[in-house]
Amino acid sequence: MKIHEYQAKEILRKYGVATPRGVPCFSVEEAVTAAKELGGKVWVVKAQIHAGGRGKGGGVKLAKSLDEVKKFAGAILGMNLVTHQTGPEGRIVKRLLIEEGADIQSELYVGMVVDRGSQRVALMASSEGGTEIEVVAANTPEKIHKIFVNPDTGLTDSEAKDIAGKIGIPAAAMEEAKKFLQGLYNAFVETDASLAEINPLILTRDQRVLALDAKINFDSNALYRHPDIQSLRDLDEEDEAEIEASKHDLSYISLDGNIACLVNGAGLAMATMDIIKLYGGSPANFLDVGGGASTEKVTEAFKIMLKNSKVKAILVNIFGGIMKCDVIAQGVVTAAKQTSLPVPLIVRLEGTNVEIGKKILAESGLPIISANNMADAAEKAVKAVKAAGR
Repeated sequence: MKIHEYQAKEILRKYGVATPRGVPCFSVEEAVTAAKELGGKVWVVKAQIHAGGRGKGGGVKLAKSLDEVKKFAGAILGMNLVTHQTGPEGRIVKRLLIEEGADIQSELYVGMVVDRGSQRVALMASSEGGTEIEVVAANTPEKIHKIFVNPDTGLTDSEAKDIAGKIGIPAAAMEEAKKFLQGLYNAFVETDASLAEINPLILTRDQRVLALDAKINFDSNALYRHPDIQSLRDLDEEDEAEIEASKHDLSYISLDGNIACLVNGAGLAMATMDIIKLYGGSPANFLDVGGGASTEKVTEAFKIMLKNSKVKAILVNIFGGIMKCDVIAQGVVTAAKQTSLPVPLIVRLEGTNVEIGKKILAESGLPIISANNMADAAEKAVKAVKAAGR
């Protein structure tokens, strides 16, 4: 689950991570009032959407007067903000963050993710803040420093100071940097985060260490432990189909292709998308119905997939273990009939009760295209789309 920058900063401040003072706003009037309350002569007007690159897209403006705060807030609120992360469709801005200006001496980078290889939290830091970390990794990888934190000790004083020194934090700010990094680590672990990124982390001219921007994503499987964080969810920022899928306990992610996929198991779903690409097609979604899908669940999955106007064929790929093939077959038949399926349907079944499942499909009276294996299913799905000139 993603949250907005201002929400991430509210969480981080609870753990001693310093940020500029700021106020979330939902109208131009609130923005001007916030600037007055913050005081000073310079404010930053920031669009709040779940995407990076807001500044390049025109969603971050430096205001040097209250009139400019009003002007920029009016321009940004309601705009369709397009960044490299939103895609060409962009996102409508419905929230702002009005923040005090900062006297920046240098911009740095700090990020944390879970490293599966070491089964630890990986802390990454670089002196190249304000730049996408992927660009730094590609062009100057030697400027990225990493620590894999021992969960028994947490981020130690020596580790925090060592990595802070490597990215250019001076001695005068070292204690503050140590507190910042340790607070960020504690926030990451205690909130069950999957990603924390401070870009840029700034050093001010008076040697303060601040999170000028903040991004935190959370492990959705752990949200039951954090109702306070779950309440921060902004449905306006999420795909409608993905919201609907979550209501039915379906793992669904929209993609750009035209072959919808319904699969049981995340690994099999990834392999299915790969083999569609191998045969020249393009998947329209990731959809994992899980190991215990019912007929009703499969029907809802079909409805969600068909809401995507780009979908020109559906590929069902099921390996029956816990999920029995006859159950999924009945679900497919029911879903196809209820939705008056307007596109070709390709089904590959294997595993428990597979012969019963195939019989149900064959006797359904529906024009279902049966496949013998994954390669056969992908090839037939791609051919079905091409044959219809879709």
